[in-house]
Amino acid sequence: MGTGTGIGRVRGLGSARHGAHHWLAQRYTAIGNLLLVLWLLFSLIALPGLDYQSVHNWIANPLVAVPLMLMVVSIFWHLRLGMQVMLEDYVHDKGLAFLSMLLLNFYAFGGAAAGVFAIAKIAFTGIVK
Repeated sequence: MGTGTGIGRVRGLGSARHGAHHWLAQRYTAIGNLLLVLWLLFSLIALPGLDYQSVHNWIANPLVAVPLMLMVVSIFWHLRLGMQVMLEDYVHDKGLAFLSMLLLNFYAFGGAAAGVFAIAKIAFTGIVK
């Protein structure tokens, strides 16, 4: 038979077919965040020192800068997905829901862009001697 009840099919109240993608994206970013944060922690522990120059030189390495950028983007994407679910569940006024989603998108994309820019700026300024 079809999905849902008969009256639900008549009213068009079936699945929007977006829930599984959103759920999977949230799980994939969670796994990515876990792996990248563990990499970050173990990498920082392996550094000879945590002074400014050591960390700057470490971030200037492309093999470090790229995973750091991926981590920032993944964290902000995961944040956006989770906050979107919360807003959809608890904000019922259409205008306020639209404004909340707009602000969330600006925050998530702006935060990710600022993080990537900061890492790129450190990586492209070269090695401090």
